[in-house]
Amino acid sequence: MVMRFEWRTSLCAADFPATAYEALRLRVTDHTPFNHLGWLCAAEQALGENQRLHVLLGWDADQLRLCLPLVAGRERFAGLPFSVLHHLGYPLADRLALLSLLGGDDMRQALVLIRQRLPHALLQLNELSEPVGAESALTEWMAHSSTAERRLSCRVPVHLISEADHQEVSGDPRYKLRRARKRIAACGAEVRRITPDAMSMGPLLRIISEVEAVSWKGDEGVGIFATPLSRQWVERAFTALAGQGLVRVVMLELNGRCISYRLGLLEQGRLYDYNLAFLPQYADLGSGRVLLEEWIRWGLDEHWRWIDASRVSLENSTHQLHERMTGQLEHWRWSFYSWRPSGLALGLALRLWYRCKPLVQQWRAKRARKPAPVVQPVAITTEGEHASPSHSQR
Repeated sequence: MVMRFEWRTSLCAADFPATAYEALRLRVTDHTPFNHLGWLCAAEQALGENQRLHVLLGWDADQLRLCLPLVAGRERFAGLPFSVLHHLGYPLADRLALLSLLGGDDMRQALVLIRQRLPHALLQLNELSEPVGAESALTEWMAHSSTAERRLSCRVPVHLISEADHQEVSGDPRYKLRRARKRIAACGAEVRRITPDAMSMGPLLRIISEVEAVSWKGDEGVGIFATPLSRQWVERAFTALAGQGLVRVVMLELNGRCISYRLGLLEQGRLYDYNLAFLPQYADLGSGRVLLEEWIRWGLDEHWRWIDASRVSLENSTHQLHERMTGQLEHWRWSFYSWRPSGLALGLALRLWYRCKPLVQQWRAKRARKPAPVVQPVAITTEGEHASPSHSQR
């Protein structure tokens, strides 16, 4: 097999081999909705002014065996700018599969081509899932980098839908769910299941974006609608995926108004629980747990196999699916530092940090254990003299 490589600058161009891309995507067994061309085209259209897309394709005759869309930009480390490459979709894509069916030699050649066309300090691929028991094609790149790191991003709780889900959940989650249902019934709110199409997706996104805007996510600026670029990306991406029948929403409505929702993507019988928010005045209802239960009930009705948390924090995750999980999936971040001076410098800094990190952690732990000095409150009297604590507390 003699591989033929080519570069493209857009996934959205009319001459992009979309049919070959889709055939490749479906052959990679762990592909996700975030590998869907509709999602990636939306990501491309939301790129910033200083970002450029470069797509490396690998062909075996007329069969596409590699598609790697890379975004070139500059990021600052310790205040200094460095050239960095990311997989298109970062950071809103919650889980990606590497769309590659190449062997080790061909993957090594792909790395050479990337370095020739896109000189960089760091090539980083985030949120990659890997088939269980299979070695990643990226392992070949580690030996050919000045420094390389494969680091766990998160362990995602997943729930395997089974006949047992027809029965009420046991333990503490049962009582939390019952209390939430009673509160919801008392206020008269109702749960709705929605399968939007391309036409209805836009109005639905406007409704849920208004909920997110007044939720804690909106207050802290961490929601998927937080910036104009992310809003544009999400609107285009979900509209494209809704046109393919991949979007699901469960919503809690009160008097026709959305007060809480969960937004998900469904593919290969797996529901990715992507986003949720609720109005702060209804925080005590416990709607998130009820809507998660509705995902499971919907899955039973339509024969889904899995409910996934899409992505969680690596530590101290509070996702409610932890109460119902039957397993976990791992996301990995691969970092490859080049042999250029900038790559060598960043790689050296990383290795130095790992040497110093245990000492820094010990120092922080010791500092946290050290009791804070007791300071007596002091007030100033009208005469300018120091008053006693008893006086200041009157």
